[in-house]
Amino acid sequence: MAKGIGSMDVRKLQLTGGVTYTLSLPKFWVETNKLESSDGIQVDWRPSGALRLTPVTVVDENRKRSIVIQEDIPDSAIFDHLVGSYLSGADQIDFISRKVIDRNSKRVIRKFLRTTRGFEISSETDKKIILVSLLSASEMPLRVSINRMYQQLTSLIRDIGDVMIGGDYELIEDHEEREQEIDSMRLLVERQVSSLLDSYKVAEALNLGRREAVEFANLSRSLERMADHANQLSELIISTEKIPSMNPDEAPLSLIPIWQDAMRSLMLNLRAHDAEEIEIARSNLKKSKNELLDYEENLWSQKESPSRILFKFKFSESIRRICSYSRDFGEIILNMMAHSNVIEDK
Repeated sequence: MAKGIGSMDVRKLQLTGGVTYTLSLPKFWVETNKLESSDGIQVDWRPSGALRLTPVTVVDENRKRSIVIQEDIPDSAIFDHLVGSYLSGADQIDFISRKVIDRNSKRVIRKFLRTTRGFEISSETDKKIILVSLLSASEMPLRVSINRMYQQLTSLIRDIGDVMIGGDYELIEDHEEREQEIDSMRLLVERQVSSLLDSYKVAEALNLGRREAVEFANLSRSLERMADHANQLSELIISTEKIPSMNPDEAPLSLIPIWQDAMRSLMLNLRAHDAEEIEIARSNLKKSKNELLDYEENLWSQKESPSRILFKFKFSESIRRICSYSRDFGEIILNMMAHSNVIEDK
């Protein structure tokens, strides 16, 4: 007999009136959901073949609340705990102090609000700050978040290429803001996926299965890693007093357009699912990666100053790693395709 959440039992079908099959429900489940005779039960036939039963009176999901106590956490870990609550799908975060919330904690909370999406301060006292989510996990499609990350990433790398051939440094002065935007979108995707795994209603609203949602989280991580290297490239350029001249028709600059074309193709095939185009993109990225490895190997035999060689090596290395993460991005799309093509024999 099923006695509570997580328990399981086997119940036999009964034939009533010679035409209707009936199945009794666990009494504890009925009482827990405050159901009575004649109340409605929604029966959802899942693609797996399973049936999901939901009382029709259940309209809203229970809101999740997380409590973070200042004195129980090291100062250096407060931000990580707030982000952890955010990723867990909490709709409300209560930040509490047994004494007074100090200035450092308030500064960390402001950083958290800048880093995440949808949270605002609902109320604030000397001992308690309540943060609430104004954005439902099901409101923004995951594809929109992924596309926004892609746009920010490609615009930054395009501007890096322009600066390297004589463009104004102002093009990349906001590189940290763009990277932060990508980080924020990645956290939002992971929060949405976490909520989807916990709630079938979020899954239905986003129109995604669990496997596909997890792969979207993997896509966002790949984009975030590419953005980290784009940010490093921007810092390298800005911090270098005199940038070494580099031929735009030779590696590594000549490989930026190849990366752009490959990523554009992969993003299109996130929907189109053309295996041949995906493989062409991944193959071009692999060739670019190998060409950059050869370029870096040959750098050390050149008769240039160590600082110039080091700049070129760091620049090439970041482009190479971006190409590697892009190949991973394509592999994730192939995994999504393979899963969508699986046929279950009953």
